[in-house]
Amino acid sequence: MGGHAVLDGPDKPAMPKPGTAVHAPDSGGQSSRIVDCITAPIYAAIDLGSSNCRLLVARPCNDGFKVIDAFSRVVRLGEGVREKGYLCEAAMDRAIDALRVCAKKLRRHPGAKLRAVATEACRSADNREEFVRRVFDETVISLDIINPDEESRLALQACSALLDERPYAVVFDIGGGSTEICWIKVDKTGKTQCIETLSMPCGVLCLTERYATVEERRERFEAMRTEIRERLEEFAKRNCCSDMLDDDKVQMVGTSGTVTTFCGIALGLERYERHKVDGSDLRFDDAERVTELLLRMGSDKRKGHPCIGNQRAELMDAGAAIFAAIRDIWPLATLKVADRGLREGILVDLMRADGHAIDPCDARRHTVSHIPASS
Repeated sequence: MGGHAVLDGPDKPAMPKPGTAVHAPDSGGQSSRIVDCITAPIYAAIDLGSSNCRLLVARPCNDGFKVIDAFSRVVRLGEGVREKGYLCEAAMDRAIDALRVCAKKLRRHPGAKLRAVATEACRSADNREEFVRRVFDETVISLDIINPDEESRLALQACSALLDERPYAVVFDIGGGSTEICWIKVDKTGKTQCIETLSMPCGVLCLTERYATVEERRERFEAMRTEIRERLEEFAKRNCCSDMLDDDKVQMVGTSGTVTTFCGIALGLERYERHKVDGSDLRFDDAERVTELLLRMGSDKRKGHPCIGNQRAELMDAGAAIFAAIRDIWPLATLKVADRGLREGILVDLMRADGHAIDPCDARRHTVSHIPASS
């Protein structure tokens, strides 16, 4: 039941703040045209992952887009899928409850063109078709279960604006049910080519479940880190990644809740602020200090931290282990932090298909300051 739906509803659409019409260059070097940020069509994207359900609603504006509505909720759809092979009733109920909220929000934006995608949890589940039918019956949202290559393509499309002039890039996305790694070639014009994608069935949720019997926390962390590092070694060797590192030809972009949380902690934010995180440079030595800080935090302290919270607290060790293994394989100095992913990639796709010249390069770029080693 894939495809792009157009949702109708009785309510008046929510409008962005009033503004003037702006020029947006057409693709292909054609003459520019006027895009009115208030009357432009509405597009929506839903990303139903193994851990979270996320919605983004936006209008084309200038050469990017203006977000006019959003929603995110932890649903843990992938809970137990690796062990049992199917989506459990409680997890499906949580996901559908969140999708009902998405549907309600979308009814406030009649005519919005929507693409809703599901990833690793649904890909792995024997009862995925039953779940997709139930979602449609109860919410009128048509879910498209995408393969790892499409998942990587959408994430790269959202993050490509953060790449610099270096000719190679590692772009990764740590999810709940899987982790995607893309080895990218970047030409002098900034155009990207995905040389190879690796999708590992190791996300923060399934890794946490798999290592739950290892009682000692540091031992559990190191075991997870070792597994991921071993999974990555052949991929890196096959693409001669180490040869490029010595010549400063490789850059890295990380998009995931793990990486954005690390950045928020390194920045010392009293609450998570996307505009301060998206596009930031996170130093590897700061990432190591945050890792040590997390491993010393008790459960209550993690839950109470403004950049972690109750729902993500118990998944942070697995995320930290995956992130550490990636840094082990590609020992660079910094990475670019992206608080953007599948939803933004979907929106770019939908808008470009309708002729809008979209280049989501509006990230605020700055470098996080070092956090004290004793934090």
